[in-house]
Formats: sequence, C-alpha cells, structure tokens
Amino acid sequence: MRVRPSMPPDGRWLPRPLALPVLGFLLLATLLYAAGQGAYGLPLGELPGVLYRSLVASGAGDDVDPSALVFLNIRLPRLVLGLAAGAGLGMAGAIMQGIFRNPLADPGLIGVSSGAALAAGLTIVMGALWFPDLPRSLGSWALVLMAFLGGLMVTALVHALSRGEGGTRVAMMLLAGIAINALAGAGLGLLSFLATDEQLRSLQFWLLGSLGGARWSAVALVAGLTAVALWVGLRMAHPLNALALGESQAVLLGVAVERLKRRAVLVTALAVGVVTATTGIIGFIGLVAPHMVRLAVGPDHRWVLPGSALLGACLVVLADAVARTIAQPAELPLGVLTALVGVPFFLLLLRSSHGRRL
Repeated sequence: MRVRPSMPPDGRWLPRPLALPVLGFLLLATLLYAAGQGAYGLPLGELPGVLYRSLVASGAGDDVDPSALVFLNIRLPRLVLGLAAGAGLGMAGAIMQGIFRNPLADPGLIGVSSGAALAAGLTIVMGALWFPDLPRSLGSWALVLMAFLGGLMVTALVHALSRGEGGTRVAMMLLAGIAINALAGAGLGLLSFLATDEQLRSLQFWLLGSLGGARWSAVALVAGLTAVALWVGLRMAHPLNALALGESQAVLLGVAVERLKRRAVLVTALAVGVVTATTGIIGFIGLVAPHMVRLAVGPDHRWVLPGSALLGACLVVLADAVARTIAQPAELPLGVLTALVGVPFFLLLLRSSHGRRL
C-alpha cells in the first residue's frame, strides 16, 4: 500500500523558512537562463565577461563588442522590466485575493487593466483627432501616460461605486468591476471597428502584451513605482491575515478595515497600472503566482506576499525568454503565452488541490 508523505495541517508542502530562499534561487536561475536566450544567443559561461565589458569597459570609454551592446541595451532592460512587472503583478494578485478572501480573485477585477487598455485604445485610435499636440510633446510617453491615468481613473470609479453607508462593500466592488470591465471591452470593440488597419495592428499588439519596448527610462519608471507598491504592500501582511477571519473579527483585532481596503486598491492600481501602461496586458500572473505560493507555504500573508512577488517575477522573465525564442525570428506576444501556458497549468493546480483548503 502506498503511503503519502505527511504534510502540515494547513496543506503546505514547503517549509516556510525555506520558501523565500528557494524562490530567490529560482529567480536567480531564471534570470541567468533568460539572459542568454534570444536571436543573439549569449552562452552562460560568457555572461560574466559580457557583463564586465558592458558595464565597466563602456564606462571607461573603450570599444564595446556586439555581445556587450546587445546585453546592455536590449537584454538587460528586458530582464529588469520583466522582474519588476512580474513582482508587481504577483503581489497585487495576492493582495486582491486577500481582500476578496477568494483565491480566484485577480487584479483585473477592480478594472485597472481594462481601464488602461481602453485609454490606450482611445490614444491610438482617436489621439490624433482629440489630442494632436500630445504625441509631439510627449512622444512615445503619451501612450504610457494615458494608459496609466486610464487605469487609475477606472479603478477610482469602481471603488466609488462600491462604497455605501457601511463603507466599501467587497461584493459590490466585484460586481462593479465586472460591469466596468464589460463596458471597457465594448469600448475596445468599438475602437477596433473605427480603427484603420495600422491603428488596429498597433492596438492589438499593445493588448497582447510584450517586453519588446523595454528601454531604460521605462524600466526606471516601472521599477520605481513597483518598488513603492511592494514596500507598502508587504506591510499589509498582518492586517490581511486578520481580515481572513472576517471583517468583524478583524475590527476586534484592531484592524482599520476601510483603510486597509483603500490601501489595497491603491497599491494594486499603482502596480498593475504602471506595468500595464508600459508592457500591455500580461494575463494570469496575478492569479497563478499567489495561488501556487499559497499551495506551497499556506495562507499566511507574511509568506504569500513576498513569495508571490518572487514567483511572479520568475514567471514573467521565463515567459519572456520563451516568447522571444520559440518562434524566431518572430516574437510571440507575451500575454498570449502566459494565457496558453497559465490556463492549463492553473486547471492542473486546481485539480491537484481538490478538497484542500486554499
């Protein structure tokens, strides 16, 4: 008779003290693997020399070889952008699941992704008519700025619609988010109908998500705002643990529930908004990463929040490495790959965890 290995009472299979070091090592291995992948391959053994030549030799004014130029100007920005984007999406998903007290919650439920997509669509299709001076004054930053503001505005609308006499109602936030997402989808459909062929290609490319436009200025923006969101979000672990017992119990434990909800919505809007505005829509990371971490270490947000950030970064960096190599010389859209791989894998996780408390 087969004997199953014993597991802790909460179902976790990875000892908590080892969780973050293991995920950190996994992230480092993923970064090293992704650094060498692409149309211009960089063998792993040559990476230290390439890194030295790209950072030290270029600063000294020496001639830089092509490998160093590729790594410094193309490969390294994509790695840092993928790391920041995955960390922001992963932790935002964990926060939303904690607020909704549902492991199937996703950052997109509060409308930030759909709002950013609608604003980006308006900028691409109607920007030349409505804002003729914006592209000349901001250049490529016009699309990023409009998408970021659109995500924040729609999230603020969803939050306002969910407020009642007793404060913010989570169920109403969910319903309002679903309705606003449907409205934004209809708006994108209308814009697709009105767009020219060139505008439609630009819109579809943006909606499918990619790290191909990574440049150091965009990387600095995403990394900076994501770092702020991570710093604020990690301080929410104890209140989210109390909220898991119910709102009334959390209040008795001294948690300011309304302030926690506002902070959660703000952190999620900031992290997901800046990532979506820069890279387009990257789906399923905010759903899969927290779920996997929770299965591994249990429901304690002191481990789930940082673990989701680390695993989300691993998933995005790895998916980007596969996306730029699987169909060379073309590049598979990142959002398509995360959905194609994420959906079956998530269903497999649900099947394997059937009957266990998440």
